[in-house]
Formats: sequence, structure tokens, C-alpha cells
Amino acid sequence: MKSAPIHRPRSAAEHVLTDAELPCSRRREEADSAENRTIQSTALRRRLHFERAARRTRAGFTLAEVLAALAFMAIVIPVAVEGLRIANLAGQVGQRKAVAARVAERVLNEWIVTGQSQTARQSGTVQEGVVDYSWSIRTQPWNQDTMRLATVSVVYRTQGQEYDVNLSTLLDNSTR
Repeated sequence: MKSAPIHRPRSAAEHVLTDAELPCSRRREEADSAENRTIQSTALRRRLHFERAARRTRAGFTLAEVLAALAFMAIVIPVAVEGLRIANLAGQVGQRKAVAARVAERVLNEWIVTGQSQTARQSGTVQEGVVDYSWSIRTQPWNQDTMRLATVSVVYRTQGQEYDVNLSTLLDNSTR
């Protein structure tokens, strides 16, 4: 046989009041606290909005800062480019000067070894890579009777300018 559940009446402490049963002052307090929470959340949202806006304005550059940076770049970039151009020219001149010195040494050695030192003047052109090196040899008397000064001059062009390398040696007049 089944027994029916026993309902016992609740005590006053266990009784949960509905909104209708709440006293009027208590309902007002709860409404005020809900309104306060709404106001606080609105204030929080506004404060967060202003903080984000302040971060956005602080994160950018002012027009004056941008113009100052552009003016600085307008001065620095041409100077840097000119510096790079000069460095490039110096590098090319240095490399070609070394080649011209080798050409001058080779021409002078060949001129002496082949016995052409009797001629007072000779000239020619040597091509090394894509660059032409024009050379000329000239002799002149030295301040002592038995010596002559032989000078090889090698001329080359780099970036529209002419450069030259001179190599000299003393020759004994007795080998004439």
C-alpha cells in the first residue's frame, strides 16, 4: 500500500515572499538597487568609452609631427643618396685604379723586355673587361747622364670622368 506524502505547513522563517507579499519599502529598496546597478554599468561604459577614445588620440601623430618628420626626411634622403653615389664612385675608381696600375706595370715591363726602350714615345689601348685603358710611354733625361726616366701613363673613364695612373722607372742609358 502506498502512503501519501505528508504536507506540513512551513514555518515563518522558511516562507519565501513573492513580490506582491513584499512590503512596499522592501520593493522600493530592490528597485533602487537595480537602478543603481544600471547607473553604475552606464557610468562604467562611459568611462571605458572615454578611456578608449583617449588612447586613440594619444596613439596617433599630430600634423605638426608628421610635417616635421617629412621635412627631416626631405633633407636627409638626398644627402644619403649623394653619399651612396660618392661611395659607389670611390669604389669604382679604386677598383679601376688597381687594374690601371697592373696595366701600366705590364706595359712598362713588356716595353723594357722587348727592347723598345729606344723609342721616345709609344701609346696604345688595353681592354680589361668592359673598360678601355689608354696608355702612353714617354722618356726624358734624368738629372744624371747615365739615366733616363721612363713613365707610363694609363687613362681610364669612370662615371663620365677621366682618371689616370702614372708609373715611372729609371733606365740606364747604356742599354740604348
